[in-house]
Amino acid sequence: MSKIYFQGTFGAYSHLAALEIDPKAEVIPCKTFDECFLKTSQDKNSRMIIPESNRITGNIGIEYLIFKYRLNIYAEHFHKIEHNLLGQPDSNLSDIKDVYSHSQGLSQCSKFIKKNNLVEHIRADTAGSAETISKTKIKTEAAIASSLSAEIYDLKILSKNIENEEGNATRFLVMGNEVLQPDFGDKKYITSFLFKLKSKPAALYQSLGGFAINGVNLTKLQSYPEQNSFESYFFLCDLDGHIDDPKVQKSLEELGLHCQDFHVLGVFEADKFREK
Repeated sequence: MSKIYFQGTFGAYSHLAALEIDPKAEVIPCKTFDECFLKTSQDKNSRMIIPESNRITGNIGIEYLIFKYRLNIYAEHFHKIEHNLLGQPDSNLSDIKDVYSHSQGLSQCSKFIKKNNLVEHIRADTAGSAETISKTKIKTEAAIASSLSAEIYDLKILSKNIENEEGNATRFLVMGNEVLQPDFGDKKYITSFLFKLKSKPAALYQSLGGFAINGVNLTKLQSYPEQNSFESYFFLCDLDGHIDDPKVQKSLEELGLHCQDFHVLGVFEADKFREK
């Protein structure tokens, strides 16, 4: 049986996403994102599923760990986020005064929270908030979490789908130690990589010229400071295409001329969710 590490507590959205990826896998929770990366890097027979960005609230904030560990990306997976207000089995919405959840869960349900005059309390994760209120058993407290959390912790769903926007989704990355990539075929692919430019004027402008000349579409380009520095930056980038496509190869060769560090993180099929 394969192992999949995830950050959070059983019932977290990462847990749900892992079950969608591989229902038969042994799913193992980790307290932090760093622990996920560390355990996966040490265990060749494992994978991890990690949230990378949310359609509504943007980046999750794992870029520095991607740069540090440089694990291979096997796949992307878009998971629809459906937030629920969970309370004690004998409570009702009118009883609730305080709501607990991860900061992103709270911000993604801000309209519901404001409408019902609830006091927000930030916690480490959504499912952990559900677990906590299941133990405290205070009728006026609720958590924003998944329906799976309600089942696991024996809580009542007081209100379903309370997120601000319909179509809320989180992009997860499936990552691991081994370098694996699909053969180049007639499918839509993503090539993900990181790079650090040589220190010279207009380096970024010059480095991106190859993509324009070869007609390669960049879908993500984000800069992050290196650890303990605000003068040295690395970039995370996704492009449409397979690394074995001649157009992509020429573009990356041009980029390489301007880099002092370049690393391919993965080549994988684009999730069909992108077509919706």
